[in-house]
Amino acid sequence: MAPTEETLPSDADDTPSAARASSDSPQQSARMPRWLPRAMVLALALVACYRLASWAFDQLTGLLLNILIAFFLALAIEPAVDRMAARGMRRGLATGLVFLAILIGTAGFFTLLGSMLADQIMTMVQDFPQYLDNVVSWINDTFHTHLSRLEIQDSLLHSDWLQSYVKNSADNVLDVSAQVLGGLFKLLTVTLFAFYFAADGPRLRRALCSVLPPTRQVEVLRAWEIAVAKTGGYIYSRGLMALISGIAHYILLEALGVPYAPALAVWVGLISQFIPTIGTYLAGALPMLIAFTVDPWYALWVLIFVVVYQQFENYLLQPRITARTVDIHPAVSFGSVIAGTALLGAVGALIAIPATATLQAFLGAYIKRYDVTDDLRVHGRTRRRGASALARMRAALARRS
Repeated sequence: MAPTEETLPSDADDTPSAARASSDSPQQSARMPRWLPRAMVLALALVACYRLASWAFDQLTGLLLNILIAFFLALAIEPAVDRMAARGMRRGLATGLVFLAILIGTAGFFTLLGSMLADQIMTMVQDFPQYLDNVVSWINDTFHTHLSRLEIQDSLLHSDWLQSYVKNSADNVLDVSAQVLGGLFKLLTVTLFAFYFAADGPRLRRALCSVLPPTRQVEVLRAWEIAVAKTGGYIYSRGLMALISGIAHYILLEALGVPYAPALAVWVGLISQFIPTIGTYLAGALPMLIAFTVDPWYALWVLIFVVVYQQFENYLLQPRITARTVDIHPAVSFGSVIAGTALLGAVGALIAIPATATLQAFLGAYIKRYDVTDDLRVHGRTRRRGASALARMRAALARRS
């Protein structure tokens, strides 16, 4: 009996311990891991930082674009500043003189263009009744109607469309003024940043290279030098082609007797060269319009000259001028302009060609090239025929010897 009495208490003691063990196991399995709260906090912090960075980037997109434009403008004028600084002039003064020359040229261009447009608008306003009489008489003769210029003018002046347009224009005066002030502020921002980039170019390069190892410093300085050379070469080549184009169009317009020939020549030269892709069409439209007011046949002559000169420039003039400056294939240039426009709009179209030329020249310094095999699929029929003729000549000489 004694052993039996001793076994009963042991069984009784073991039963609660087993129950406690079974009751503690679900709590241990449901307990949260220690790393999970920290991971959740870290994930929330990363999401918050991403949202904050996205919001800041959206707010600063305009400023970043202005800085990008200013940087390429500084690269374009840095060769002139370096030449003036090499002769003992302070970089700040040299940069100021370059910007003063740009300001005088821009002001002169817009003054000539503004006076031309103002005079042309005044002439069109004064001759508007005569134009309207000619149109009304043509309509009456063609369609056998009985329209009157006075009735048309009265209906136009008292039309709901004209009154609503005038009212909306008056309401949008503040918006237009705000846009003009915003444009002036952006121009001032670009000018200031470009001035500091050009005047403090060596200091900026030292500050950038001070945080990089020596091997990286060499690559950064090489990329900077290539960017300066390609951007300056692009501006130089475009300026030279604009000068040649302006002189050629001035001779034509002066020979035809088209008014404002100097202003139109400057317009054609600058717009056709510094606005990619569509600049030629925008440049030729205004001279054609002014020539049409003189004689409709003059507009046709201007159109023919613009088309012929464009072919001469694309196939003969531009390859010779840009061979030593930009040296970029026309297809690559066109594709880079399209890509730049898709990414950054008008800003991307302006800086696409010098940026692509800089990238191409920088990569060309690190890409190893090999001799191309003499194959018909590579060199074409001309190379193949030349090679076969050379082989036959060698064979004939060998037989004679």
